[in-house]
Amino acid sequence: MYEVLFRRFVKNHDKTALPEVRFAYGNLSGRVGIAVNFLLSAVKLALGLMSGAVSVVADAVHNLADAAASIATLLGFRLAAKPADAEHPFGHGRVEYIAGFCIAGLILLIGFKLLEASVEKILAPEPPEVSVSMLVILTASIALQLWLGRFNKTIGERIDSAAIRAAAADSLNDCIATVVVVASLAFHYATGIDIDGWAGVLVALFILHSGWEAARDTLQPLLGQPPDPALVEGIEKTVLKHRAITGVHDIIIHDYGPGRIFASVHAEVPASMDFLKAHEIIDGVEELLRRKYHIIVTVHMDPVVTDNPEAERARAEVEAIMHENKLGESIHDFRMTTAKGGGKKLIFDVEVAPECKMTNEDVRFFLARAIEERHPAYHPVIRVDRFFC
Repeated sequence: MYEVLFRRFVKNHDKTALPEVRFAYGNLSGRVGIAVNFLLSAVKLALGLMSGAVSVVADAVHNLADAAASIATLLGFRLAAKPADAEHPFGHGRVEYIAGFCIAGLILLIGFKLLEASVEKILAPEPPEVSVSMLVILTASIALQLWLGRFNKTIGERIDSAAIRAAAADSLNDCIATVVVVASLAFHYATGIDIDGWAGVLVALFILHSGWEAARDTLQPLLGQPPDPALVEGIEKTVLKHRAITGVHDIIIHDYGPGRIFASVHAEVPASMDFLKAHEIIDGVEELLRRKYHIIVTVHMDPVVTDNPEAERARAEVEAIMHENKLGESIHDFRMTTAKGGGKKLIFDVEVAPECKMTNEDVRFFLARAIEERHPAYHPVIRVDRFFC
Protein backbone atom coordinates (compact mmCIF):
# COMPACT_ATOMS: atom_id res chain seq x y z
CA MET A 1 0.00 0.00 0.00
CA TYR A 2 2.88 2.35 0.75
CA GLU A 3 4.22 2.05 -2.80
CA VAL A 4 0.77 2.87 -4.19
CA LEU A 5 0.74 6.12 -2.21
CA PHE A 6 4.31 6.94 -3.23
CA ARG A 7 3.58 6.45 -6.92
CA ARG A 8 0.34 8.43 -6.64
CA PHE A 9 1.62 11.45 -4.73
CA VAL A 10 5.41 11.57 -5.36
CA LYS A 11 6.59 12.32 -8.88
CA ASN A 12 9.79 10.41 -9.74
CA HIS A 13 9.42 8.60 -6.41
CA ASP A 14 12.50 6.44 -7.02
CA LYS A 15 14.88 9.42 -7.45
CA THR A 16 15.18 10.20 -3.75
CA ALA A 17 18.42 12.20 -4.04
CA LEU A 18 16.60 15.02 -5.87
CA PRO A 19 15.52 17.89 -3.56
CA GLU A 20 12.05 18.13 -5.13
CA VAL A 21 11.46 14.40 -4.56
CA ARG A 22 12.57 14.69 -0.92
CA PHE A 23 10.16 17.58 -0.48
CA ALA A 24 7.30 15.56 -1.99
CA TYR A 25 7.98 12.65 0.39
CA GLY A 26 8.18 15.03 3.35
CA ASN A 27 4.95 16.71 2.29
CA LEU A 28 3.18 13.35 2.03
CA SER A 29 4.48 12.23 5.43
CA GLY A 30 3.37 15.45 7.08
CA ARG A 31 -0.13 15.47 5.61
CA VAL A 32 -0.80 11.81 6.42
CA GLY A 33 0.59 12.27 9.93
CA ILE A 34 -1.61 15.29 10.59
CA ALA A 35 -4.77 13.52 9.43
CA VAL A 36 -4.17 10.25 11.29
CA ASN A 37 -3.03 11.83 14.56
CA PHE A 38 -5.84 14.37 14.70
CA LEU A 39 -8.32 11.52 14.20
CA LEU A 40 -6.70 9.39 16.91
CA SER A 41 -6.45 12.32 19.30
CA ALA A 42 -10.11 13.30 18.89
CA VAL A 43 -11.36 9.74 19.46
CA LYS A 44 -9.11 9.07 22.46
CA LEU A 45 -9.78 12.45 24.06
CA ALA A 46 -13.53 11.86 23.86
CA LEU A 47 -13.15 8.38 25.37
CA GLY A 48 -10.81 9.64 28.08
CA LEU A 49 -13.02 12.52 29.16
CA MET A 50 -16.16 10.39 29.19
CA SER A 51 -14.52 7.59 31.18
CA GLY A 52 -12.33 9.71 33.44
CA ALA A 53 -9.24 7.66 32.47
CA VAL A 54 -6.13 9.82 32.78
CA SER A 55 -4.08 7.29 30.82
CA VAL A 56 -6.41 7.61 27.81
CA VAL A 57 -6.29 11.41 28.02
CA ALA A 58 -2.49 11.18 28.16
CA ASP A 59 -2.51 8.97 25.08
CA ALA A 60 -4.81 11.44 23.31
CA VAL A 61 -2.55 14.37 24.12
CA HIS A 62 0.40 12.35 22.86
CA ASN A 63 -1.37 11.91 19.51
CA LEU A 64 -2.18 15.62 19.48
CA ALA A 65 1.52 16.34 19.99
CA ASP A 66 2.27 14.00 17.10
CA ALA A 67 -0.12 16.00 14.92
CA ALA A 68 1.69 19.18 15.90
CA ALA A 69 4.98 17.42 15.17
CA SER A 70 3.71 16.51 11.70
CA ILE A 71 2.85 20.16 11.10
CA ALA A 72 6.36 21.13 12.20
CA THR A 73 7.85 18.47 9.90
CA LEU A 74 5.78 19.74 6.98
CA LEU A 75 6.85 23.34 7.60
CA GLY A 76 10.45 22.21 8.02
CA PHE A 77 10.44 20.50 4.62
CA ARG A 78 8.85 23.53 2.98
CA LEU A 79 11.49 25.87 4.42
CA ALA A 80 14.31 23.42 3.67
CA ALA A 81 13.21 23.31 0.02
CA LYS A 82 13.76 27.07 -0.40
CA PRO A 83 16.62 27.83 -2.79
CA ALA A 84 19.88 29.36 -1.61
CA ASP A 85 19.99 33.14 -1.30
CA ALA A 86 22.52 35.86 -0.48
CA GLU A 87 22.16 35.35 3.28
CA HIS A 88 22.14 31.54 3.08
CA PRO A 89 24.42 30.58 0.17
CA PHE A 90 24.37 26.90 1.18
CA GLY A 91 20.57 26.74 1.20
CA HIS A 92 18.10 26.12 4.02
CA GLY A 93 18.47 22.35 4.36
CA ARG A 94 19.32 22.39 8.06
CA VAL A 95 15.87 23.78 8.83
CA GLU A 96 14.73 20.15 8.62
CA TYR A 97 17.01 19.27 11.54
CA ILE A 98 15.79 22.28 13.51
CA ALA A 99 12.18 21.19 12.90
CA GLY A 100 13.01 17.72 14.18
CA PHE A 101 14.63 19.17 17.30
CA CYS A 102 11.57 21.35 17.97
CA ILE A 103 9.39 18.25 17.66
CA ALA A 104 11.55 16.51 20.25
CA GLY A 105 11.29 19.47 22.62
CA LEU A 106 7.50 19.47 22.33
CA ILE A 107 7.36 15.74 23.01
CA LEU A 108 9.54 16.12 26.12
CA LEU A 109 7.40 18.97 27.47
CA ILE A 110 4.20 16.98 27.05
CA GLY A 111 5.83 13.94 28.62
CA PHE A 112 6.69 15.87 31.78
CA LYS A 113 3.18 17.34 32.02
CA LEU A 114 1.52 13.96 31.64
CA LEU A 115 3.88 12.41 34.18
CA GLU A 116 2.82 15.08 36.65
CA ALA A 117 -0.90 14.45 35.98
CA SER A 118 -0.46 10.69 36.33
CA VAL A 119 1.31 11.00 39.68
CA GLU A 120 -1.55 13.19 40.90
CA LYS A 121 -4.00 10.47 39.80
CA ILE A 122 -2.03 7.89 41.81
CA LEU A 123 -2.14 10.10 44.92
CA ALA A 124 -5.85 10.88 44.47
CA PRO A 125 -7.34 7.93 42.51
CA GLU A 126 -10.67 8.18 40.70
CA PRO A 127 -11.63 4.84 39.11
CA PRO A 128 -12.45 5.22 35.39
CA GLU A 129 -15.64 3.96 33.76
CA VAL A 130 -14.57 1.26 31.31
CA SER A 131 -16.73 -0.41 28.65
CA VAL A 132 -16.12 -3.15 26.10
CA SER A 133 -16.73 -0.75 23.20
CA MET A 134 -14.07 1.57 24.61
CA LEU A 135 -11.53 -1.27 24.74
CA VAL A 136 -12.39 -2.31 21.17
CA ILE A 137 -11.93 1.23 19.81
CA LEU A 138 -8.59 1.68 21.59
CA THR A 139 -7.39 -1.69 20.32
CA ALA A 140 -8.31 -0.69 16.76
CA SER A 141 -6.33 2.53 17.16
CA ILE A 142 -3.17 0.48 17.78
CA ALA A 143 -3.35 -0.95 14.26
CA LEU A 144 -3.69 2.53 12.76
CA GLN A 145 -0.73 3.83 14.80
CA LEU A 146 1.36 0.85 13.73
CA TRP A 147 0.53 1.52 10.09
CA LEU A 148 1.52 5.19 10.45
CA GLY A 149 4.79 4.29 12.17
CA ARG A 150 5.78 1.87 9.42
CA PHE A 151 4.73 4.40 6.79
CA ASN A 152 6.98 7.12 8.25
CA LYS A 153 9.83 4.68 8.85
CA THR A 154 9.74 3.66 5.18
CA ILE A 155 9.86 7.30 4.05
CA GLY A 156 12.51 8.25 6.62
CA GLU A 157 14.83 5.47 5.49
CA ARG A 158 14.12 6.09 1.81
CA ILE A 159 15.08 9.78 1.90
CA ASP A 160 17.41 9.58 4.94
CA SER A 161 15.42 12.12 6.97
CA ALA A 162 16.14 12.44 10.70
CA ALA A 163 12.91 14.39 11.24
CA ILE A 164 10.71 11.72 9.65
CA ARG A 165 12.58 8.89 11.38
CA ALA A 166 11.89 10.73 14.65
CA ALA A 167 8.19 10.89 13.79
CA ALA A 168 8.24 7.18 12.92
CA ALA A 169 9.87 6.25 16.22
CA ASP A 170 7.28 8.28 18.09
CA SER A 171 4.40 6.61 16.24
CA LEU A 172 5.74 3.14 17.02
CA ASN A 173 6.17 4.12 20.67
CA ASP A 174 2.54 5.27 20.60
CA CYS A 175 1.57 1.68 19.87
CA ILE A 176 3.38 0.46 22.98
CA ALA A 177 1.85 3.23 25.05
CA THR A 178 -1.66 2.43 23.85
CA VAL A 179 -1.13 -1.28 24.54
CA VAL A 180 -0.25 -0.34 28.14
CA VAL A 181 -3.39 1.80 28.38
CA VAL A 182 -5.65 -0.93 27.00
CA ALA A 183 -4.09 -3.54 29.29
CA SER A 184 -4.60 -1.36 32.39
CA LEU A 185 -8.23 -0.61 31.50
CA ALA A 186 -8.94 -4.27 30.71
CA PHE A 187 -7.41 -5.22 34.06
CA HIS A 188 -9.64 -2.68 35.83
CA TYR A 189 -12.69 -3.91 33.90
CA ALA A 190 -11.99 -7.52 34.92
CA THR A 191 -10.91 -7.01 38.55
CA GLY A 192 -12.13 -3.58 39.61
CA ILE A 193 -8.59 -2.62 40.66
CA ASP A 194 -7.64 0.89 39.49
CA ILE A 195 -4.13 1.14 38.01
CA ASP A 196 -4.98 3.97 35.61
CA GLY A 197 -2.51 6.38 37.23
CA TRP A 198 0.33 3.89 36.98
CA ALA A 199 -0.50 3.26 33.33
CA GLY A 200 -0.38 7.02 32.80
CA VAL A 201 3.11 7.09 34.33
CA LEU A 202 4.27 4.38 31.92
CA VAL A 203 2.79 6.25 28.96
CA ALA A 204 4.53 9.44 30.09
CA LEU A 205 7.84 7.59 30.36
CA PHE A 206 7.39 6.24 26.83
CA ILE A 207 6.79 9.79 25.65
CA LEU A 208 9.89 11.10 27.43
CA HIS A 209 12.03 8.30 26.01
CA SER A 210 10.87 8.92 22.45
CA GLY A 211 11.43 12.66 22.90
CA TRP A 212 14.98 12.09 24.13
CA GLU A 213 15.77 9.76 21.23
CA ALA A 214 14.36 12.24 18.72
CA ALA A 215 16.32 15.13 20.26
CA ARG A 216 19.57 13.18 20.11
CA ASP A 217 19.07 12.10 16.50
CA THR A 218 18.25 15.59 15.23
CA LEU A 219 20.82 17.49 17.31
CA GLN A 220 23.83 15.49 16.13
CA PRO A 221 23.72 16.77 12.51
CA LEU A 222 23.48 20.35 13.79
CA LEU A 223 26.52 19.91 16.04
CA GLY A 224 28.52 18.26 13.25
CA GLN A 225 28.43 14.47 13.34
CA PRO A 226 30.81 12.33 11.27
CA PRO A 227 29.66 11.73 7.69
CA ASP A 228 28.11 8.47 6.57
CA PRO A 229 30.95 5.90 6.42
CA ALA A 230 29.38 4.40 3.29
CA LEU A 231 29.64 7.78 1.54
CA VAL A 232 33.28 8.21 2.58
CA GLU A 233 34.15 4.70 1.42
CA GLY A 234 32.26 5.24 -1.82
CA ILE A 235 34.15 8.46 -2.55
CA GLU A 236 37.49 6.76 -1.88
CA LYS A 237 36.70 3.81 -4.13
CA THR A 238 35.35 6.01 -6.91
CA VAL A 239 38.44 8.23 -6.94
CA LEU A 240 40.86 5.31 -6.78
CA LYS A 241 39.17 3.54 -9.69
CA HIS A 242 41.17 5.81 -11.99
CA ARG A 243 44.53 4.13 -12.50
CA ALA A 244 46.40 7.44 -12.68
CA ILE A 245 45.39 8.28 -9.08
CA THR A 246 47.65 6.54 -6.56
CA GLY A 247 46.14 7.66 -3.25
CA VAL A 248 43.35 9.60 -1.51
CA HIS A 249 43.42 11.57 1.73
CA ASP A 250 41.99 14.60 3.54
CA ILE A 251 38.36 13.84 2.72
CA ILE A 252 36.21 16.53 4.33
CA ILE A 253 32.41 16.48 4.06
CA HIS A 254 30.14 19.37 5.08
CA ASP A 255 26.45 18.58 5.54
CA TYR A 256 24.15 21.58 5.11
CA GLY A 257 21.04 19.44 5.14
CA PRO A 258 19.75 16.56 3.01
CA GLY A 259 20.62 17.09 -0.65
CA ARG A 260 23.13 19.84 0.20
CA ILE A 261 26.41 18.05 0.84
CA PHE A 262 29.76 19.62 -0.02
CA ALA A 263 33.01 17.66 -0.07
CA SER A 264 36.70 18.15 -0.73
CA VAL A 265 39.21 15.41 -1.54
CA HIS A 266 42.97 15.29 -2.04
CA ALA A 267 43.95 12.90 -4.85
CA GLU A 268 47.57 11.84 -5.36
CA VAL A 269 48.90 11.67 -8.93
CA PRO A 270 52.44 10.97 -10.19
CA ALA A 271 54.54 14.14 -10.26
CA SER A 272 55.86 13.09 -13.67
CA MET A 273 52.40 13.25 -15.26
CA ASP A 274 51.61 16.04 -17.71
CA PHE A 275 49.91 18.85 -15.78
CA LEU A 276 47.07 19.37 -18.27
CA LYS A 277 46.43 15.63 -18.44
CA ALA A 278 46.29 15.39 -14.64
CA HIS A 279 43.91 18.36 -14.50
CA GLU A 280 41.64 16.70 -17.05
CA ILE A 281 41.56 13.52 -14.97
CA ILE A 282 40.69 15.44 -11.79
CA ASP A 283 37.87 17.31 -13.55
CA GLY A 284 36.46 13.98 -14.73
CA VAL A 285 36.59 12.53 -11.21
CA GLU A 286 34.77 15.58 -9.81
CA GLU A 287 31.99 15.23 -12.37
CA LEU A 288 31.69 11.50 -11.70
CA LEU A 289 31.33 12.10 -7.95
CA ARG A 290 28.70 14.79 -8.53
CA ARG A 291 26.58 12.52 -10.69
CA LYS A 292 26.99 9.41 -8.55
CA TYR A 293 26.45 10.88 -5.07
CA HIS A 294 24.64 14.17 -5.85
CA ILE A 295 27.21 16.19 -3.93
CA ILE A 296 29.20 19.31 -4.75
CA VAL A 297 32.83 18.23 -4.62
CA THR A 298 36.26 19.75 -5.16
CA VAL A 299 39.21 17.42 -5.80
CA HIS A 300 42.65 18.83 -5.01
CA MET A 301 45.54 17.38 -7.00
CA ASP A 302 48.62 16.33 -4.99
CA PRO A 303 51.71 15.46 -7.08
CA VAL A 304 53.67 12.52 -5.63
CA VAL A 305 57.17 11.44 -6.63
CA THR A 306 56.91 7.77 -7.57
CA ASP A 307 60.32 7.14 -9.16
CA ASN A 308 62.65 7.89 -6.22
CA PRO A 309 63.63 4.65 -4.41
CA GLU A 310 65.43 6.58 -1.65
CA ALA A 311 62.30 8.59 -0.86
CA GLU A 312 60.20 5.42 -0.88
CA ARG A 313 62.54 3.76 1.64
CA ALA A 314 62.48 6.86 3.83
CA ARG A 315 58.69 6.94 3.76
CA ALA A 316 58.48 3.27 4.75
CA GLU A 317 60.88 3.89 7.64
CA VAL A 318 58.89 6.90 8.84
CA GLU A 319 55.64 4.91 8.72
CA ALA A 320 57.25 2.10 10.73
CA ILE A 321 58.48 4.55 13.38
CA MET A 322 55.06 6.20 13.54
CA HIS A 323 53.28 2.88 14.12
CA GLU A 324 55.88 1.62 16.61
CA ASN A 325 55.40 4.73 18.74
CA LYS A 326 51.62 4.92 18.17
CA LEU A 327 51.90 8.50 17.00
CA GLY A 328 49.49 8.40 14.06
CA GLU A 329 47.43 6.35 11.64
CA SER A 330 48.99 7.19 8.27
CA ILE A 331 51.12 9.73 6.42
CA HIS A 332 50.65 11.52 3.11
CA ASP A 333 52.07 14.38 1.01
CA PHE A 334 55.52 12.89 1.59
CA ARG A 335 58.46 14.69 -0.04
CA MET A 336 62.22 14.38 0.35
CA THR A 337 64.56 17.32 -0.34
CA THR A 338 68.19 18.10 0.43
CA ALA A 339 68.64 20.08 3.64
CA LYS A 340 70.85 23.19 3.62
CA GLY A 341 73.27 21.91 6.24
CA GLY A 342 73.38 18.41 4.77
CA GLY A 343 71.17 15.41 5.24
CA LYS A 344 67.62 14.98 3.98
CA LYS A 345 64.56 17.03 4.82
CA LEU A 346 61.42 14.88 5.09
CA ILE A 347 58.23 16.88 4.61
CA PHE A 348 54.93 15.09 5.27
CA ASP A 349 51.53 15.15 6.96
CA VAL A 350 50.63 12.65 9.65
CA GLU A 351 46.99 11.78 10.31
CA VAL A 352 45.85 11.10 13.87
CA ALA A 353 42.45 9.97 15.10
CA PRO A 354 40.16 12.60 16.69
CA GLU A 355 40.14 10.67 19.99
CA CYS A 356 43.93 11.00 20.32
CA LYS A 357 44.59 12.83 23.60
CA MET A 358 47.95 14.24 22.54
CA THR A 359 48.10 17.78 21.21
CA ASN A 360 49.24 18.35 17.64
CA GLU A 361 52.45 19.90 18.96
CA ASP A 362 53.20 16.83 21.10
CA VAL A 363 52.62 14.47 18.18
CA ARG A 364 54.91 16.58 16.03
CA PHE A 365 57.63 16.77 18.70
CA PHE A 366 57.70 13.08 19.70
CA LEU A 367 57.51 11.78 16.13
CA ALA A 368 60.29 14.10 14.95
CA ARG A 369 62.47 13.07 17.90
CA ALA A 370 61.87 9.35 17.24
CA ILE A 371 62.83 9.78 13.58
CA GLU A 372 65.97 11.81 14.33
CA GLU A 373 67.13 9.34 17.00
CA ARG A 374 67.03 6.47 14.53
CA HIS A 375 68.16 8.44 11.46
CA PRO A 376 70.24 11.51 12.43
CA ALA A 377 70.54 12.50 8.76
CA TYR A 378 66.77 12.97 8.50
CA HIS A 379 65.25 16.35 9.35
CA PRO A 380 61.47 15.93 9.54
CA VAL A 381 59.04 18.78 8.85
CA ILE A 382 55.68 17.50 10.07
CA ARG A 383 52.13 18.79 9.83
CA VAL A 384 49.46 17.05 11.92
CA ASP A 385 46.00 16.34 10.49
CA ARG A 386 42.97 15.15 12.44
CA PHE A 387 40.47 12.80 10.81
CA PHE A 388 37.25 14.50 9.75
CA CYS A 389 35.64 11.29 8.46
